[in-house]
Amino acid sequence: MEYNFKAIEQKWQKYWEDNNSFKAENNSEKPKFYALVEFPYPSGSGMHVGHIKAYSGLEVVSRKRRLQGYNVLFPIGFDAYGLPTENTAIKTGVHPREVTDKNIVKFTSQLKRVGFSFDWSRVIDTTDEGYYKWTQWIFLKMFEKGLVFRDKTLVNYCPSCKVVLSNEDSQGGKCDICHSDIVQKTKEVWYLRITEYADKLLEGLETVDYLPNIKLQQKNWIGKSEGAFVNFPIKENDEKLRVYTTRPDTLYGVTFMVIAPEHPIIEKYKASIANFDELEAYKKECAKKSEFERTQLVKDKTGVKIQGLTAINPITEKEIPIYISDYVMMGYGTGAIMAVPAHDTRDYDFAKKFGIDIIEVIKGGDISKEAYTGDGEMINSDLLNGIKTKQEAISKMLEILKEKNCGEKGVQYKMKDWAFNRQRYWGEPIPIVHCPDCGMVPVPYDELPLRLPPVDNFEPGQDGESPLAKIESFVNCTCPKCGKKARRETDTMPQWAGSSWYFLRYCDPNNTEEFASQEALKYWMNVDWYNGGMEHVTRHMIYSRFWHKFLYDLGLVPTSEPYAKRTAQGLILGPDGDKMSKSKGNVVDPNDVVDVYGADVLRAYVLFMGDYEQAAPWNESSMKGCKRFLDRVWELHTKLIDGDSYRDELTSSMHKTIKKVSNDIESMKFNTALAALMTLVNKIYEVGNVNKAEYKTLLTLLNPFAPHMTEELYSELFGEILSKGNWVDYDEALCIDSTIEIVVQINGRVKAKMMVDANIKREDMEKAAMENDEIKELIGSQSVVKVIAVPGKLVNIVVK
Repeated sequence: MEYNFKAIEQKWQKYWEDNNSFKAENNSEKPKFYALVEFPYPSGSGMHVGHIKAYSGLEVVSRKRRLQGYNVLFPIGFDAYGLPTENTAIKTGVHPREVTDKNIVKFTSQLKRVGFSFDWSRVIDTTDEGYYKWTQWIFLKMFEKGLVFRDKTLVNYCPSCKVVLSNEDSQGGKCDICHSDIVQKTKEVWYLRITEYADKLLEGLETVDYLPNIKLQQKNWIGKSEGAFVNFPIKENDEKLRVYTTRPDTLYGVTFMVIAPEHPIIEKYKASIANFDELEAYKKECAKKSEFERTQLVKDKTGVKIQGLTAINPITEKEIPIYISDYVMMGYGTGAIMAVPAHDTRDYDFAKKFGIDIIEVIKGGDISKEAYTGDGEMINSDLLNGIKTKQEAISKMLEILKEKNCGEKGVQYKMKDWAFNRQRYWGEPIPIVHCPDCGMVPVPYDELPLRLPPVDNFEPGQDGESPLAKIESFVNCTCPKCGKKARRETDTMPQWAGSSWYFLRYCDPNNTEEFASQEALKYWMNVDWYNGGMEHVTRHMIYSRFWHKFLYDLGLVPTSEPYAKRTAQGLILGPDGDKMSKSKGNVVDPNDVVDVYGADVLRAYVLFMGDYEQAAPWNESSMKGCKRFLDRVWELHTKLIDGDSYRDELTSSMHKTIKKVSNDIESMKFNTALAALMTLVNKIYEVGNVNKAEYKTLLTLLNPFAPHMTEELYSELFGEILSKGNWVDYDEALCIDSTIEIVVQINGRVKAKMMVDANIKREDMEKAAMENDEIKELIGSQSVVKVIAVPGKLVNIVVK
């Protein structure tokens, strides 16, 4: 038989498709296994080898599970809304629908060429009307329950994309899409009240099997902190500035306050503020900066003292100045902070610049040089003096705040409510109508989906207005509640909307009556194993867990958590060691690899190139090594002999390899699983031939990695379809070697190696070493002082 990989791969891909080999059955009597990968965004450039690595991990696990007798759901779909497609449409004049459909065809072709065992009968597309109908439906349920609201706020605005971005989509002060600098802009924004679920999201992490780093990142993202709310009276009026602090124990050291330049108290009392114009000028300068720029720790401290508003420290009753500064944001906490310069680096730098008092309240540092941020004994703190632990000092201060009625214990979260809109065309229309009399009115459920209207001009309007706002036939409507003239909402949902529930739709993708039937959800949920990129373990995962928990609270899904287990793969870097990107010209197209080496070589290489969870550079020579390995497996068919059981000289190796590969697949150590198979093949070549039992086992173990070649060999040699077969078992007792290699040392230096019985006793090891001809000759006439044996490892002979 000739190893013609092109013909073999086409043959088996057609067989799997024609026979629905990987179609999952709802309510099968087999145990279920739901494996989920992050569905791709179908960009015009197509897939690169990083996508192949991302899907190959659970591809191997899914093929193994089927051989173990599971009913496996391993689906794929396309997260197809988003700015890149719309930007392409603007440049080319081709409608986003057409662009998306063309890209999906390209992605599908690439995935099928690699031989992934996806259930192609369940493909979903977030831009399909039958899909986004239910995205809109869930949004309206949230609206009903008070989890959707609008608010005027400072937003992150990308002048290039002409779109409002969430904090998550503008990290580092850069647009997530085009990487341009973002600016601050006041705008009315749709929000999802995700903070209502902050505690549930934290509590849920205790019940799931996520990588420790993933749990930590989610905890840090949510950022729960315990502290106190404290009210600082204003001397000139009856107002109070409310702050949140995690260190109420340092209140005796508060010597000034800082509020956001946008704080409403400034506008309210502008008539009594002597330098109002100066404050306004500073605020305008701040508006030019991104949130990232404003909150950076390492930057020059700027600010303006408010002349006409003075705060009173409620604990010391001393007057303290109030400043505005860019590093305080209205969207974080209360928009005001208390400053303790002796024990906070940023406050210290600010106080030094503006000549503000610095009062030490925690012993341990030298505040003449820098802020002391460690723990220590409380000083200059009246009732707290002498307390040596932070916990005790905080507890005592909470009592004082309660007695003085000027504050109380509180909890805050770093995570903010989710800015949930885009001023662009290519997204799910928000199903809300604005009525002059009734206010915000939901589109009736029976009118869903609210469809995107046909558009020729996709350019966003000036000031970030949605292209939909230009379409009178879409905007002008009647109020569903009172029947009067009304206007339709023209913002669309962010790309994250469709991916927040896609795993549920896979359970029942063609249902027109509900997002998925209760029967299907009860059978398939939750996802047994979810794998994806580390870049999505906060935003996407937290958003989708939020949506799922909301649906759980409504009794619409059977589990409180969507994913039982979450793992992550590392990047494939370019051959130059840098992240792959078109601009660098270091992207590797999987089609190019398949053309030259075949899909099985590509599949094996992306899993053999290193630890699955770590980044690794593309290396052509290493891939050629995988090709040589598969060629050797193929050539073994020329050395096939009869035999329905493992031969003595291979029994231990066979059982050890089965155990190693089985366990390594489960722990995603695919590189060492393949290394074990390479070692076994070397061993078989040493023996000189392979019997049928041994070859069948080898092909079964290799099948999840290289399914085309192994199916072909199994079918041609044994007349059976391997993917319909069974996984192989091992006997633990036979995984132990009957003989082992030990070293023999003379005066601590290795002089010989020898094979001995695995269960050899200490005295027999010593005797065998002393009788070794090579050792005898080396000792010669020297006197043996001592013989030290370490069972199973070595014998050291001390001579002089």
